[in-house]
Amino acid sequence: VVGEAVDEQKLILGDAHFDNNPIDIPMNLLFGKPPRMLKDVHRTTFKKPQLDFTDIDLNEAALRVLRLPTVANKTFLISIGDRSITGMVTRDQMVGPWQVPVADVAVTASGLMGYTGEAMAMGERTPLALLDAPASGRMAIGESITNIAASAIAKLSDIKLSANWMAPAGHPGEDAKLYDTVKAVGMELCPALGIAIPVGKDSMSMKTVWQEAGEERAVTAPISLIISAFAPVTDVRQTLTPQLRIDLGDTDLILIDLGKGMNRMGASALAQVYRQIGHHGADLDDPAALQRFFNLIQELNQNNLLLAYHDRSDGGLFALICEMAFAGHCGVTIELDDLGEEDCAVLFNEELGAVIQVRHNDTDDVLKLLNDAGLGRCSHVIGTLNSEDSIQFRRSGSLVLSDQRKVFQQAWSETTHRMQALRDNPQCADEEYQRLEQADPGIQVSLSFDAQEDVAAPMIATGVKPAMAILREQGVNGQLEMAAAFHRAGFECIDVHMSDIIEGRTQLDQFKGMVACGGFSYGDVLGAGEGWAKSVLFNERAREAFQRFFNRSDSFALGVCNGCQMLSNLHQLIPGAEHWPHFVRNRSEQFEARFVTVEVTESPSILLAGMQGSRLPIVVAHGEGRAEFRSQEQLNQAHELLTLRYLENSGEVASRYPANPNGSPEGMTGFCNRDGRVSIMMPHPERVTRTVQHSWHPDGWGEDAPWLRLFRNARAWVD
Repeated sequence: VVGEAVDEQKLILGDAHFDNNPIDIPMNLLFGKPPRMLKDVHRTTFKKPQLDFTDIDLNEAALRVLRLPTVANKTFLISIGDRSITGMVTRDQMVGPWQVPVADVAVTASGLMGYTGEAMAMGERTPLALLDAPASGRMAIGESITNIAASAIAKLSDIKLSANWMAPAGHPGEDAKLYDTVKAVGMELCPALGIAIPVGKDSMSMKTVWQEAGEERAVTAPISLIISAFAPVTDVRQTLTPQLRIDLGDTDLILIDLGKGMNRMGASALAQVYRQIGHHGADLDDPAALQRFFNLIQELNQNNLLLAYHDRSDGGLFALICEMAFAGHCGVTIELDDLGEEDCAVLFNEELGAVIQVRHNDTDDVLKLLNDAGLGRCSHVIGTLNSEDSIQFRRSGSLVLSDQRKVFQQAWSETTHRMQALRDNPQCADEEYQRLEQADPGIQVSLSFDAQEDVAAPMIATGVKPAMAILREQGVNGQLEMAAAFHRAGFECIDVHMSDIIEGRTQLDQFKGMVACGGFSYGDVLGAGEGWAKSVLFNERAREAFQRFFNRSDSFALGVCNGCQMLSNLHQLIPGAEHWPHFVRNRSEQFEARFVTVEVTESPSILLAGMQGSRLPIVVAHGEGRAEFRSQEQLNQAHELLTLRYLENSGEVASRYPANPNGSPEGMTGFCNRDGRVSIMMPHPERVTRTVQHSWHPDGWGEDAPWLRLFRNARAWVD
């Protein structure tokens, strides 16, 4: 017993030895007595003119909306962030064989085994706050739910929300809007949905004022509620994507319109691109309908009745359909007759809702389930795929809006292209944008081996687990997924830090294999792998340990990403590695996180035995992966040691960006030494050993992905 709680508002610490109280202070001294805050706020009104779209050309309007940054392709932001780290990402932004960034939800696995996981999605409708702040808060929550519904979640109440509030406190009318929005969200909508907001943050200084040329200037942001929704996932394999399937027979597209035909257009993307705001904006009027919608999507997903799913948000039905077509690389024909009388409002309203793709044979069953859930009146069969690779919107049999898919996709990608060209190597940005003009079959997979064959099974059955050093240094962050891959192949994985070797705590002699793992940097400097290598080359004990390990005939080594750079700089210690390249900054001048295709070439590599000739996808995540050779002669000699090279989707050796994400000559990205015991590669095979780790994969793959063969080969070679 160290103390007691008492009524007296004092903090007292007694000292029995000196019989005194070293601490004896009133609580208000400890916590202070801040004065009660008084806010004198008033609601303000302003004239809200009705929208006027009478003279706009629908085709021009469509292109403007597709170029608006909130709607447009955001690859320039997405491709510079590592989306494969941990090896537990099962649904990233990029969707389908053409890797289009249109995913509704992010999903990660709970671990490196099993299929449970976590989902995260976001919702925000900040422009709507200019018209109706409480509606913007309700819509932010509604959008987060229609987004996260694409994952497999047991029940709506499993979802938890994080609320990020932003407001210009003190600006006329804004404090009242904030109060009204918090009340609408926290005391009305969330209790009605049975969802809690246990965490959040606020930024109340969203206004800046300055003097310029003797005039006072100001920028004021509207009330903004950014909602992040989180939930446990029952099965990460059941995540839906917007990719339209063209290989599963006749299908139908069904719109579930939670706006119930109101088609309100205020503060929409279309209004913005015509410098208008409008009077009435979208709102979440029926929380119970949203609950039923969520429950039904989960039921349909559980029963395998859905082929694709995409929610309606910025850009409305038009942008939704375009993004599904982009992901599926196909044409779509949509009928507008049942959705309202005004084409503009039907195409571009941003009411809550979603479009689902179902097999034609299942359409009646799905419509019955929608009707039973009380959503029948707001659900409409709106169209299907077409063979013309065009996106068509029709009314009464006549075209209202139509163009080739690639034309709309070029407009949608123009904004990301322009930003990328300003920030990165403009030639790379041009090469990526020009791909939209060219025929592209998407990622193609061709295996020269049976991915389900476990060549290490007889060795694993003996119970013997060879010791494997999982080598780390400053900045390495890929050691866990690497250890998991070798563990599945039958190794005893041991965490070894470079300091263990340098200080003599660990001897490499005890290990059959060693892997230098991937990461971001070495001591926060560029040339990460090179810095790591110098910690070996300039330390006598470490240098001798590594040289002794490489000279053994019964040892093998692998270097991935940072580890690839590191081992390439140790080539003088590795027999038969004298022609390895040096790895330098990517041609794009940017960190590249991509899901690309590589070919396994003929080589003496023990790790790639039996895989030669295979073409398969893999993730890359590096900023300095471009292979650089001292001379043409060195490059020619390196061909004998080449193990991996980047391919275009067409099967040609990749020389252009982003199929060749770092600009290496002839797509070279993996090498081995002359006897094949030491391999280096920039891509990350350890992050795609499970099928669920792939951003996209062909149907029919089981638990084991093809890249697990590399690790099983290592175990087979040891014996």
